[in-house]
Amino acid sequence: MADLIEDYALIGDMQTAALVGRTGSVDWLCLPRFDSDACFAALLGDDHNGQWRICPTASEGPVPRRGEVSRQYVGDSLILQTDWQTMSGTVRVLDFMPPRQDIAPVLVRIVVGIEGAVEMESVFRVRFGYGKVTPWVQRHNGMIRAIAGPDSVCLRSPVRMAGRNMAHEAAFTVKAGDRVPFVLTWHPSHLPLSEPVDAEDALEATTRFWSDWSSGCTYTGTYREAVMRSLITLKALTYEPTGGIVAAPTTSLPEDIGGVRNWDYRYCWLRDATITLEALLRTGYTEEADRWRQWLGRAVAGDARDVQIMYGVGGERRLAEWEVGWLPGYERSAPVRIGNAAVDQRQLDVYGEVIDALTLARQAGCHFDEHSWSLQRQLLDFLEKHWHEPDEGIWEVRGPRRHFVHSKVMAWVAFDRAIHLMEQGHAGPLQRWQSIRDEIHAQVCDQGYDKARGTFTQYYGSTELDASVLLILEVGFLPPDDERAISTVRTIKRELMRDGLVLRYTQPAKAVTGGGLADVDGLPGAEGAFLACSFWLVNALYEIGERDEAVAIFERLLALRSDVGLLSEEYDPRYGRQVGNTPQAFSHVPLIQAALNIEGHARHHTRRPQRRKRPAAGGDQAGS
Repeated sequence: MADLIEDYALIGDMQTAALVGRTGSVDWLCLPRFDSDACFAALLGDDHNGQWRICPTASEGPVPRRGEVSRQYVGDSLILQTDWQTMSGTVRVLDFMPPRQDIAPVLVRIVVGIEGAVEMESVFRVRFGYGKVTPWVQRHNGMIRAIAGPDSVCLRSPVRMAGRNMAHEAAFTVKAGDRVPFVLTWHPSHLPLSEPVDAEDALEATTRFWSDWSSGCTYTGTYREAVMRSLITLKALTYEPTGGIVAAPTTSLPEDIGGVRNWDYRYCWLRDATITLEALLRTGYTEEADRWRQWLGRAVAGDARDVQIMYGVGGERRLAEWEVGWLPGYERSAPVRIGNAAVDQRQLDVYGEVIDALTLARQAGCHFDEHSWSLQRQLLDFLEKHWHEPDEGIWEVRGPRRHFVHSKVMAWVAFDRAIHLMEQGHAGPLQRWQSIRDEIHAQVCDQGYDKARGTFTQYYGSTELDASVLLILEVGFLPPDDERAISTVRTIKRELMRDGLVLRYTQPAKAVTGGGLADVDGLPGAEGAFLACSFWLVNALYEIGERDEAVAIFERLLALRSDVGLLSEEYDPRYGRQVGNTPQAFSHVPLIQAALNIEGHARHHTRRPQRRKRPAAGGDQAGS
């Protein structure tokens, strides 16, 4: 049985990632890329679907009693350290993936004796094709090589491993001062074996890499530990060859335990672009921000009609969704999905996100040329013709299209940022786009605002609330002293919070009691609280001056992180546990934003090119 979602730690090499549980088991690893087939898929099935466990043997006592295990990352790195205290001594396992020097991904596990003598076991069971394909295995000179189809992995260790129960097992004793290495490498099966990797040299190189990288962080405030861990996580989710950043390294970890809300997040969402760029730029990581911007420009290049909401790590467009019928899913949460059908949805807000991101990058000094401006003009020409249409919105509903308020606000952002650039000298239809911007603003304030309740709603004409309208302040659609904005923030805090966390949108009573959300987003089942929404509330409360409340909520959110500082997509207060894909970039990035906003760090780096003035009394038009 898989561990709790929050009991998994992340290791990775900026091209793929593994999840390591508190039990010492690697239960998820896709090779050679984030979106490749998994060779360890026990996370979504059981040990027969592939896992690699190293831990004390049963003779050392129940493995593991949670009080016997402690974990942490070594400094500001992605090197995981797990310590076991047993009846006969203390042992440590170091897990890491060194940044790649060539095509071969490497996973290193070093068992270190700290005190006494501890009996250990290693159980290595590789299954290619998301846990379905049992490989042909050879043993040669202490090396285990597994081959099936295009894939081949090689496990090297001085410990002798024997075939048993369709796996390779080893039992060995570690004494104080011992260091026992295990090195797993992948390569295409038609190519010769890669050269052996020295585990200690790899550890030294990996330590040096993360030390050098983390030293570039410019934030030194109160929340540095949380911010640094989030930045390291964001770096780990970056596909180094292209600069693309995946939403999470996992697929189908459920938003609703036992339900069908299970999605593949191993892709790059355009929506994440702006907040990711802002977080990187505000903490000193301009190179990563510029590479992310370059990926963005390449991904959306072409006809503006063909812009997708997400792409593969290399900019791939075809992400067809299919179901893995042989995997039962995490805690029987089926189906397990590969690919993501939401790629074909229309979400008009992404045009605003892309243009906002490119504008922000230009302000920060990233490369900006006429090609970049030409791309923005094409996107705006398309949006000019289609902004008034309904769409699936930020939450990728699989129900009917609607006129979502957040989508319209982000359409306003697109024209607002373009107008700002034209005011700085770029050629374009200034007056026409000013008129469109003002028309969108007036329409949102008229049709998306419920005057009786004093709040912006989820979509035109509805009474439902949606946490995404909290971003009205973040993007400068209204100033923080506007009564409509203040009332919206307070209404969402009052009506969308459950157990101190913010829900994505209004859930009908039947959903809260387990009946389902189908009439909201077209899907059955309930869900937890989307963590990004709670961070948005922190920022909104801080903007309107309710700073003590903002800090209190922020610190409560920090307490929800795992023992190694990670957050998944959601937190379900019904069960007191994290749910959804993990670790989730869309949770860690707003954490960084909130920490920086609370401390007022680098205020000159802001999403808004200028503070929007409060509309004149009696009108809803935005000023130029």
